[in-house]
Amino acid sequence: MSELEKIDKDYVLSSYARDYTNFVKGRGAKLYDENNQEYIDFASGIGVSSVGHANPKLSRAICEQASSLIHISNLQVIEPQAILAKRVVELSGYDMRCFFANSGAEANEAGLKIARKYGERNFDSKRYKVITLKHSFHGRTITTVKATGQKEMHKADFSPYPDGFAYVDSIDAIYEAIDDKCVAVMIELVQGEGGVEPFDKAEIQELAKFLRSKDLLLIVDEVQTGVYRTGKFLASNLYEIEPDIITLAKGLGGGVPIGVAMTRLKDIFQAGDHGSTFGGNYLSTRAGLTVLEILESEAQSEALTQRIELFSNYLDKISNSLPEYFTKSVGVGLMRGLRCVDSQIQSAILKEAFRQKLILLKAGRNTVRFLPPLTITKDEIDEGFKRFEKALALL
Repeated sequence: MSELEKIDKDYVLSSYARDYTNFVKGRGAKLYDENNQEYIDFASGIGVSSVGHANPKLSRAICEQASSLIHISNLQVIEPQAILAKRVVELSGYDMRCFFANSGAEANEAGLKIARKYGERNFDSKRYKVITLKHSFHGRTITTVKATGQKEMHKADFSPYPDGFAYVDSIDAIYEAIDDKCVAVMIELVQGEGGVEPFDKAEIQELAKFLRSKDLLLIVDEVQTGVYRTGKFLASNLYEIEPDIITLAKGLGGGVPIGVAMTRLKDIFQAGDHGSTFGGNYLSTRAGLTVLEILESEAQSEALTQRIELFSNYLDKISNSLPEYFTKSVGVGLMRGLRCVDSQIQSAILKEAFRQKLILLKAGRNTVRFLPPLTITKDEIDEGFKRFEKALALL
């Protein structure tokens, strides 16, 4: 056992099945351990390092901001926060306002509070129930764990949980679950932890139309799909719908913690209804502005589209050529997966890929998940799949 592993095990709560490779630096889609061994990163910190590791432009912006102001409080106006809210709204194409938090779970908490207040104020009797989907994942706070539609997440150790959630198997089943207590439906358009599973566009459009006709809210969790992960700024744009509440996090800060709940209910919160000490401070919002500047340029230049096409071609080829390992290629944009025939194959692939110095992720439904940096180069993609194919050959 290394000294670092010993310290970690002695002093850090063991809430992760942690690997003890010690990464000390990164550049682009590459990570380097303490022995200067190079790894290709097809995980980007679970979709967080959207502009790659040690991106020069982001690094400069963070250093410049840290040298002037990192944090005051939300009792004063924060210039980069206001500008970032404007840019997020403009890029979304929706008429909304933003609340800034520190994570996806916090953004979802804010979205749920917005829905609860809407349900209190806009119906003859209180509405509070939120319908979510089985296989969904919305966070690890007590409330967002309960919003998550995976029963194994609702451990008795952490009960009792808040009331007000119902779970269904499919989009079609949502309609039957709506009752006089329902205020909102909360979905991921592509279920990340649930197996990188996209929903049918026509089904989602019909659901959005129906909910609007009943004055019920559509909350779209874009913690993983947002900020160009699917090729568009939002998956909601890709699906051509107008949600009532959208939540963002992960890739927006490029590694600096940030979360956003944005809503068309522009006057729903009054002073004191909600808050965050750290949310939207100078450092995180300056990072967010820089990430958007980088990724907007990548999207407009077609560079992002070209990366998506190359990545997709590799995955489709591998899936089609190895039916003994994979049933299909799933996902959209650079949020992708290979559905394995069983969990044993999935585990074997992840372990062997890591031995070949390729970092991948596990997802539900026996899926090997790929979330590379959105700025990944062609050479990095080629090298990563070279290592992946070598790993498959060694199974």
